[in-house]
Order: sequence, then C-alpha cells, then structure tokens
Amino acid sequence: MKASFNKGVFAGLSTTWTLGKVIFPITLLVGILRHTPVIDWAVKLISPIMSLIGLPGEAAIPLVLGNLLNLYAGIAGILTMDLSVKEVFILAVMLSFSHNLLIESTVASKVGIKMWIIVLVRIGLALLSAAAIRFLWNGGSETAHYGLISQDHAANGWGDILLQALIKASLGILQLAVIVIPLMIIIQFMKDYGWLNRLSGLLAPFTRFLGMKENTSMTMVAGLTIGLAYGAGVMIQAVKEDGVSRKDITLAFIFLVSCHAVVEDTLIFIPLGIPVWPLLAIRLSVAVLLTVIIAKIWSKRELTARKDKEYETNYDSF
Repeated sequence: MKASFNKGVFAGLSTTWTLGKVIFPITLLVGILRHTPVIDWAVKLISPIMSLIGLPGEAAIPLVLGNLLNLYAGIAGILTMDLSVKEVFILAVMLSFSHNLLIESTVASKVGIKMWIIVLVRIGLALLSAAAIRFLWNGGSETAHYGLISQDHAANGWGDILLQALIKASLGILQLAVIVIPLMIIIQFMKDYGWLNRLSGLLAPFTRFLGMKENTSMTMVAGLTIGLAYGAGVMIQAVKEDGVSRKDITLAFIFLVSCHAVVEDTLIFIPLGIPVWPLLAIRLSVAVLLTVIIAKIWSKRELTARKDKEYETNYDSF
C-alpha cells in the first residue's frame, strides 16, 4: 500500500510539473494582457463575423475573454450586456466548445496532439453550433435575466496588475496539484489492486463504440469529470505506462475537446437564465458523432494502407 501511495505521489508531482510549466506562464501573460489594448484589438478583429451567427458586435467581448481566460471570464462579460435568451444560449454553446483555448490547447500538445488540430476543432464546433442554433431555433427572444456571479476587482496600477496575475498563476498551479496528485494516487491504487481493469471492462462497450481501446477509459472519465487540462495529466501518464496508442489518444482528445468537465461547465451557465439540458445534450451528441466519424475514417485509411502494403509485398515477391 505504501509503495502504491509513493508511486502515485511521484506521478502526481511529475505531472503537475509538466503541466505547470505550461499553465503558469500562460496564465501570467494573459492576466497582464487583459489590462492592455490586446483584448480590444481581438474584439475588433472578430466583431464583423458576429452578425453571421446571430449575435451583436459587442458579443465578441465574452467570446474573447472566455477563449483567452476561462468560462468564468466569459460569463462575467455576458453579465455586462443586455441580451436575449437565444443570444446568451448561443454564447454559452460557443464557450462550452471553445474556452481557455491557450492553456488547454497547449496542454493537449504535451500529450502529442498537434495544437492546430485542437484549435481548429474547438473553434469550428463553436461557429457551426452557433450558426445552427441561429437558423433552427425561433424562440428565445425574451430578455435574459442573470443571477449573481462574482467578478474580479479592478486593478490599481501595473503593480496591482502584476500581483493579481502572479496570484492567479500561482493559484492555478496549486489547484492543479490539489486535483492531479490525489487523482494519480487513486489511479495507482486502482492499477495495483486491479480495479482499473474492472472499470475498463464496464466502459469497454462505450469506448469501443467510439473507436478506442479499453485502456482509454480512465482518460475519458478524468476528462469528462475534471476537465481537459487536468484530464491531460492522466493522458500523459497513460501514454507512459499503459501503452495508449496515438490513434486512441487522438480520438479521446477529439471527444474531450467537444465534451469535457460536463458537470461543472454545464452548471455554471445556470445563473444566466438559459436552458442547460439542451446545452448538455448538444455537447454530448456532437462529441459522440464527431469521434465516431473520425474513428471510422481513420480505420478505413488504416485498412486501405494495409491492403496497399500487402499488394506491394505480393508484387515484389512475384
């Protein structure tokens, strides 16, 4: 038992260090940039496309804040605007697919997934879902009524700005350690006592349906419950110890970029006065559909490549 605990702690610290080297500098940089003209420049850049997805130009503000920072920053931006329920719902769906883009996409690259793939999938899903809701939903014209969500206090001078950014970056690492280290200890005990194999067996039908092997089950559970960035810690460990293939890791991440931290990310939208069950249904259905399609295309290409190789081998032998 002690050996399992120590091994879990070591794995947790190692993962925290790997992810912390990404999370700390990006959080610090964005925390400073939000007090510069960079945010305003990004808003002006994407404002012209807002009308194409049924949103006013100023709706670019929560989108930029949510993608550069996190969902809470995006929601704080929404709170400053008078929007309809439909407009808030569109923003919520977009932010659920695409938020905290810098950190989560960079963390994905640590697992071996190309960053541009993650960014393209998340932004693409956000835009396509927004356009679909705009044209398919005729309701939601009433004004949205918001609940109470805390916002950051105003910074006084660059010293305060730097201090706030350092505190946020440090708290981000602390939060990461608090989540990842116990998680790695639990996973180590589950491995050593055979519980992980049982869990993999229970989830096997679902993972096979998505085109993945059973050893991705813990990765999927972590991503669905605690999020993409923290779930990446489990992925990194899985790649090292469980021999998870590049195909399975890619498919798992494709699923999780569409649908991760489903409980937290869904519940925090409740104060915005929008229907959250459709939001959850959209994320789950899109994640399943997208992953299954990519898995089938990937398998078909693998089969074609094997046939071509066999043909070349037979031809050379002849």
